[in-house]
Amino acid sequence: MAVHTTRMLIIGSGPAGLSAAIYGARAGMQPIVVQGLQPGGQLTITTDVENYPGFRDVIQGPWLMQEMQAQAEHVGTRMMWDTITSVDLSGPPFRAFGDSGDVYEGETLIIATGAQAQWLGVPGEQELGGKGVSACATCDGFFYRGKKVVVIGGGNTAVEEALYLTNHSPDVTLIHRRDSLRAEKILQDRLFAHPNISVVWNKKVERFVHDEATGLLRAVAVVDAVTGEAGEIAAEGAFVAIGHAPATGLFKGQLELDDGGYIVVEPGTPRTAIAGVFACGDVMDHTYRQAVTAAGTGCMAALDAERFLAEREFLAVTQAVPTG
Repeated sequence: MAVHTTRMLIIGSGPAGLSAAIYGARAGMQPIVVQGLQPGGQLTITTDVENYPGFRDVIQGPWLMQEMQAQAEHVGTRMMWDTITSVDLSGPPFRAFGDSGDVYEGETLIIATGAQAQWLGVPGEQELGGKGVSACATCDGFFYRGKKVVVIGGGNTAVEEALYLTNHSPDVTLIHRRDSLRAEKILQDRLFAHPNISVVWNKKVERFVHDEATGLLRAVAVVDAVTGEAGEIAAEGAFVAIGHAPATGLFKGQLELDDGGYIVVEPGTPRTAIAGVFACGDVMDHTYRQAVTAAGTGCMAALDAERFLAEREFLAVTQAVPTG
């Protein structure tokens, strides 16, 4: 067992964690990033990225994360290939225990463990990822401009995604397995009033159907929840919008979580209720969930962590000076 110490410990290696590492390293914090089960985060399973600033052409998600990691290492970040299994937030120092048996201690802790989209778990869903099936309309809607698309779900996220997709598609269908929506009334009113959106009720998605010639999505196979009748709904794009699951299991009982399981932070900041512990990216953001916003909050977390340490050191010095 080895103990690794740092002024800034970062759990998670997506855009939020690596942005925090870049800023922390440039400030002399010598951060450690524990990468977790999915180094690079969700962008490593995202093919085309067209909305990250600074690139004229479409770039690949895995390549972007490789470049972010290389930049973080170049300025002094230590990358650790380990998965955290438990944490002790009673510090500082804050302690994280790795699956390897190693222990990581940080004077500050930045949580950037992200969130995962919830999937239906039906045939064709993963196989057609990037080929017609997505879990983020804001990320991928542009690729389906002028095409027929469907959104699957009945909550706020599904309705918001359907409304957003009307910016690109003249034919949006919302598929819901029940006969009423869970979304807020104001969102429902906007949905029902939109001329380019239709709603299909009581339909359970059974599988995603690909076109034999192109290998791309052709239709969504559904079964009527009332009659049991099977059918297909033609679509070139399908957006699964049944929610996200933030990776916050490690922090239950130690940090405040909201009803959706996201870490609660002080509004407009990455600061948690524990001084010296910060949360950034999708683990605390249930609204935007974009790579660029995650990177922005990672920057904020690093800056706030640096200020926290500076203030603590200043207080230590002033309190140690004897008064005459």
